[in-house]
Amino acid sequence: MNRKEFISSIMLSAASLSVPYVPRFWTKRAFESRRPAPEDRNFSSPAVEELLQKVKADIADEEIAWMFENCYPNTLDTTVDFEYIDGKPDTFVITGDIDAMWLRDSTAQVWPYMPLMSQDAKLQELIKGLVNRQMKCILLDPYANAFYKDLEKESYWKEDSAQMLPGVHERKWEIDSLCYPVRLSYEYFKLTGDDTIFDDQWDRAMRLAVQTLRTEQRKNGTTPYRFARETTVMIDSPPFNGTGRPVKPNGLICSAFRPSDDSTNLPLLIPSNLFAAVSLRQLAEIYAEVLEDENMTEECYSFSEEIDQAIRKYAIQDHLNFGKIYAYEIDGFGNKLFMDDANVPSLMSLPYIGAAEREDEIYQNTRKFLLSEHNPYFLNGKAATGQGSPHTGKDSIWPMGLILRAMTSKDPSEIRLCISMLKDTHADTGFMHESFLKDDASQYTRDWFAWANTLFGEMIIGVWSTDRELLNADF
Repeated sequence: MNRKEFISSIMLSAASLSVPYVPRFWTKRAFESRRPAPEDRNFSSPAVEELLQKVKADIADEEIAWMFENCYPNTLDTTVDFEYIDGKPDTFVITGDIDAMWLRDSTAQVWPYMPLMSQDAKLQELIKGLVNRQMKCILLDPYANAFYKDLEKESYWKEDSAQMLPGVHERKWEIDSLCYPVRLSYEYFKLTGDDTIFDDQWDRAMRLAVQTLRTEQRKNGTTPYRFARETTVMIDSPPFNGTGRPVKPNGLICSAFRPSDDSTNLPLLIPSNLFAAVSLRQLAEIYAEVLEDENMTEECYSFSEEIDQAIRKYAIQDHLNFGKIYAYEIDGFGNKLFMDDANVPSLMSLPYIGAAEREDEIYQNTRKFLLSEHNPYFLNGKAATGQGSPHTGKDSIWPMGLILRAMTSKDPSEIRLCISMLKDTHADTGFMHESFLKDDASQYTRDWFAWANTLFGEMIIGVWSTDRELLNADF
């Protein structure tokens, strides 16, 4: 495809938007790597470096190739702390410009490297070490979302009205915080066959995780969890003494916060419940096939089925313009919220986390809604068009939203459009950011957000693996 045809395809894709996306044109220039020098990198994997060079060689657009080189290895280059503690590998992965480890982010950050474990024994040990570290975190506090390695480090959020134990950075209860460690453990085992991760520590952590998820179904109308923060930001703390808005129990799990770390509006967060159903099925498989524990197998499987049935009964709602779609949040009383947040798990990301098939009618209806003016956080701007998040206000688009849109699409023109917008909005840094203003991408949040960087690399590798011709054009 030549430049003229490419521009034409982008314009056709954007024709329905009120402010059409117009790609910028760059003058030819050299793109120098912005990775740390080899001796300054936190971890180096020969398998990652080999794949990086293979993929980069097949990317015709020099700027996209440069961005890929900067972004894909960013987690290994800058965020991992790997060692052996008591004879076991231990890996602590900070999120980037915040010196703490999120259970969610750390899993997502190493996810694109996992297929390479069979080629790199040290990389496999690194990821095994993260499984071990995450189990320690869950056993410390299953309600916390982010942790410190140094137990004496004082949290910036120490004044929160919450149980702030040593080693806890933040104690925001988010369902997905317990799902991502399951996702990591399950994938590690499936790719390596190494069942030594399923030791006593892992078993105790997973039992505590399931127990916590059960508690947060709130079938008796109560919860031991409280969170209050002195803040002027309404979405930074749940109402009603930190317990959240009223909920009518229906089998779904309450989540005080979203994956964005914003408080939920309605407590039953649907993308995270769908993720929990997937994670519980994975746990059931592990307990059946590896640990041979019939009771835990049945507990996890029946719990997953209960969530699935409640999703079908309560979470799939009629939308005035799009028919039956997934609501983003509900409360069990019949109230529902139609929107999405760019953080994963999101409604857009359901196929990516294994919670829906891309061709599923409900998902496709939902996706059409998400990419329409009826979604309050789908933004049209001069810089780009894409999903945002209440976390960064009403005028900011998230690169993560653009990436997940591409990763859940089979339409080459839509994938090209997303990559082109990512190219045009990195603000000459060569890296992804948390968000940028829809009309001015030079105004962005987070210089160093390793999850978004690595996710960009994962997207490019996905395109390279499935439709390499897409990378033969300038974007």
